[in-house]
Amino acid sequence: MSNKPTPLSGFPELLPEERFVEQQVIDTLRRIFELHGFAGIETRAVEPMEQLLRKGETSKEVYVLRRLQAGPDDQAGTDRSSLGLHFDLTVPFARYVLENAGKLEFPFRRYQIQKAWRGERPQEGRYREFTQADIDVVMKDDLPFHFDVEVARVMAEALSAVPLPPLRLRVNNRKLIEGFYRGIGASDPATVITIIDKLDKLPAEQVSALLVSDAGLSEKQAAQCLQLASITSSDTSFVEQVRALGVEHELLETGLAELAAVVDGCAAVRSDRFEVEASLSLARGLDYYTGTVFEIYMVGFEFLKSVGGGGRYDALASDGRNTYPGVGISFGISRSLVPLMSRGLLSSDRKVPSVVLVALNDEESRPAGDAIAQALRAHGIPCEVAASAQKFGKQIRYAERRGIPYVWFTGRDGGHEVKDIRTGEQVAADPATWTPPEQDLRPQVVTSNEEQNT
Repeated sequence: MSNKPTPLSGFPELLPEERFVEQQVIDTLRRIFELHGFAGIETRAVEPMEQLLRKGETSKEVYVLRRLQAGPDDQAGTDRSSLGLHFDLTVPFARYVLENAGKLEFPFRRYQIQKAWRGERPQEGRYREFTQADIDVVMKDDLPFHFDVEVARVMAEALSAVPLPPLRLRVNNRKLIEGFYRGIGASDPATVITIIDKLDKLPAEQVSALLVSDAGLSEKQAAQCLQLASITSSDTSFVEQVRALGVEHELLETGLAELAAVVDGCAAVRSDRFEVEASLSLARGLDYYTGTVFEIYMVGFEFLKSVGGGGRYDALASDGRNTYPGVGISFGISRSLVPLMSRGLLSSDRKVPSVVLVALNDEESRPAGDAIAQALRAHGIPCEVAASAQKFGKQIRYAERRGIPYVWFTGRDGGHEVKDIRTGEQVAADPATWTPPEQDLRPQVVTSNEEQNT
């Protein structure tokens, strides 16, 4: 009988070189978030089930937390008063704001990079355990609109700095589409929104039929909705395209102005690696959002669907007396990185952090090798001593397999030389002063230029 463990689907575990890529991405995001004044927090892994289930939609995906030997007096099963693992970072953040409102300074800019758990069917890009990065701005009672622009710009700047395929930020506004639907005389805009949101899964003809049968629209009204949904633009030209449809409503005008402000506000961060697109078919959980909505896609990997998203909540949290509106965006770190790494499109150039392998002449020289390694570490150079005093050729191959770029040799006369095994160059060196080029101090992320097969 084999003792080999069976892998658990949906719980990705990274190899050391993959974990380094993830850490580099996290460090980059953290650095840029903090440059913009966002403070990092981490919330607990569990929340009361009554909090996790209050939106209803994800009740089948929540992992319940209970003791294996739970007795009759323990909270257990699916009791709403028991505990569950959080499935996103928004629910715990809302609770965090309420619990700490008296200690926080508003506007509260927060970033959170943490694991979450969701009991959905595992597939590429969708996991049961995953890491994501969220940024939000929260105010008390009233949140000025310019924060919608700020969070989009900050996330765009951060994602432009990480080693990913080009990204597209799709933006829309609930007020715009709801105002349009009211302007054409739709009696149930919420149902129209829900149906239009199916356009990425169903053909337009089928969506049109649903608008007539389920939302009570005429064929002409359904055609108008599809016309609106077909509009995309990388600039504010969408405003005139919408107005050309001849629909008028005060809420529509407000939404147009807000969406134009977000698109204009992100102009400075556009590049060949990051584009911003007004996309008027975007709906994204509009039961919860009240204005701007976002979705993030990786170009060439659209089959993953969105790898991030968010929007504006005018009631992110409320204690009955005070309301805390917020706006934010979430980016799926695991959702984006794991598919790239599994295809060999993203890795690091070494499997260990070591820059130097200190070679041994024999086992008796190990204490001297340890002293050399300590001297190197004293000025910030990661290194390790050879595992055994094999022939130098085998010690060099040991370094090559791990991607360690330098091997340190000590002569019988006590002199020191260091060899760059990539180039073959070998020079005299002093362990107290020698340092490699800065780019060698840490593993480097390596991206593949191979054609991306989707």
